[in-house]
Amino acid sequence: MPTEVFHASRWTKGNFLFPTILEVSDKAVTRRKRSWFSQDEMSITISKVASVHIKTGMVWSEILIESSGGTDAMKSNGHTKGDAQRIKALIEDAQATLAQQRENQA
Repeated sequence: MPTEVFHASRWTKGNFLFPTILEVSDKAVTRRKRSWFSQDEMSITISKVASVHIKTGMVWSEILIESSGGTDAMKSNGHTKGDAQRIKALIEDAQATLAQQRENQA
C-alpha cells in the first residue's frame, strides 16, 4: 500500500499558518505539526492502533487515533469528512492485511 498524505484545512483552528499533516502507510500513522521554530512528529504503528474516532461537524472533521500502547492519543482537526473516512478505511485495511499475514504464518 502506498503512503497517502492528508493535509488539514488552513481555515480551521490551529492550522492557519502550519496545517497538520497525517500520513498513513501500511506500517504506521504519522502526524506532523509544524510551528515557527520546531516540528512535532508523532507516529503509531498500525499494529498498535486501538481505535479511530471521527467526530464530524458541518464541514470539518476531527480524528482521534488511540494507541493500545498507552501513549497519548493522536488528534487532528480540520480534515474533510471524506478524508477522515478515507484515513479510517486505510487504517482498518492495513490492520486486516497484517492480521491475515500473521494468520498465514501460523
